Amino acid sequence: MSIIFEKLKEAMLSVVSIVLLVLILNFTLTPLEPDQLIRFLLGSLLIVIGLAIFLLGVELGLDKIGQQMGSAIAKSNKVWIVVIVGILLGFFISVAEPDLHILAGQVDAVTSGLVSKLVIVIIVSVGIALLLSLGLVRIVYNISLHKMLTVLYGIILILAIFTSPEFLSISFDASGATTGALTVPFILALALGVSGLKKDSEASEEDSFGLVAITSTGAIISVMIMNIISGADKITGTIDVSGTNSGTILSPFIHKLPVVASEIFLALLPILIIFLIGQKSVFKLTPKARNRILIGMLYSFIGLVLFLTGVNAGFMQVGTIVGAQIASMENKTLLIVIGFVLGLVTILAEPAVYVLTNQIENVTSGYVKRKTVLIALAMGVGVSVALSMIRILIPELKLWHYLLPGYIIALAMSYMVPKLFVGIAFDSGGVASGPMTTTFILAFAQGAAACIEGADVLLDGFGIIAMVALTPLIALQILGLIYKFKSRKGGLEHDA
Repeated sequence: MSIIFEKLKEAMLSVVSIVLLVLILNFTLTPLEPDQLIRFLLGSLLIVIGLAIFLLGVELGLDKIGQQMGSAIAKSNKVWIVVIVGILLGFFISVAEPDLHILAGQVDAVTSGLVSKLVIVIIVSVGIALLLSLGLVRIVYNISLHKMLTVLYGIILILAIFTSPEFLSISFDASGATTGALTVPFILALALGVSGLKKDSEASEEDSFGLVAITSTGAIISVMIMNIISGADKITGTIDVSGTNSGTILSPFIHKLPVVASEIFLALLPILIIFLIGQKSVFKLTPKARNRILIGMLYSFIGLVLFLTGVNAGFMQVGTIVGAQIASMENKTLLIVIGFVLGLVTILAEPAVYVLTNQIENVTSGYVKRKTVLIALAMGVGVSVALSMIRILIPELKLWHYLLPGYIIALAMSYMVPKLFVGIAFDSGGVASGPMTTTFILAFAQGAAACIEGADVLLDGFGIIAMVALTPLIALQILGLIYKFKSRKGGLEHDA
């Protein structure tokens, strides 16, 4: 019972800051219609309950499947098995990732179905699968992480030249959205298992980081290639910012529930089948352990259905309305200020951030304090959302004006920072771009873009997840340099 309350607490922390901010804005700057506010609060409640049940399900079921798969790969001691299993698991885990479903649904809605949700989910999942496999091979052959990232981002830079601006935003957002609550634990479990293949490795600690970073580049590359091959260009986007809904308060929830349930069932089914086949031939767990994993899978299904129903039926709509109302005000500075506050409170409330900050403090034996990391991340994400609002207000300012220098700085730093911090920093982009970024902040940006003259919902409304995911790459590597400096200073003092 205590674990359920712990997960509820985690989920509530993620959502409560956004709810409080919306309530404050409702009574001050952006009053909502009563039915909109009730739907938002009901959606928030479903998100809290759904996220808690989902996180419990991941811990009981999907994490354990990942660990079993990682161990099985390690025992096989064959690289071709690593490649094939990496591709299969990468695809099916990505297909089931809730953050990707939210982003793909937003792209579908904004483009009026011209770029369908199914196409985005499948294309991104193929990219994730191939790069997960490559990342596992990197661990086996001890290929330098920062060199591989330099090559991958070099490929992305070349592809970006031929990618339309609309798809540039979507591709980088997809990268942030794929590193969510389901994908990250699963990938980390696989990394841990496969690092066991290297019997002479002295860098097992470093090997447990970096796989998420490599995998997430697959989302960027696959969407870019899709755009270049299809030749799709000059797609315009629209979004409803009125917030009007026909029917009762509950009708959007009743309408969304069966649609979401069928999608999630189909998404989780392949993972379940893989587990059952593995159980028969490889894992051979005790009936108790097997049933525990199956119960975890059921929890994951129920949690995801409740979470995505809450997001789609009541939560995101208010984000769009609030963004539109603030953008329509005469004082445009408010949009930047509220964007900064939104980024600040979101990252402070993200449970995964607390896990990351504790991990860094432990790894550095207390040299780098978790409070310092938390402040650096919060300020960084706040600034990244504020910069995204400035980009919406100034249409001449493009996403690549931020991303190009940002990634050049991040990659240059990777050659100076301790290897451990390179892996942690590049992995943690997904930690920052959590469920609230993918839902409320993305909807807020799209609502704002719809109401700013000269801005485009598709061109300027997307890209915000990419900005949020970029922040930790620089912030945590700066902390890595501080750690490096402190270590050298401590060493010199000791020698003296």
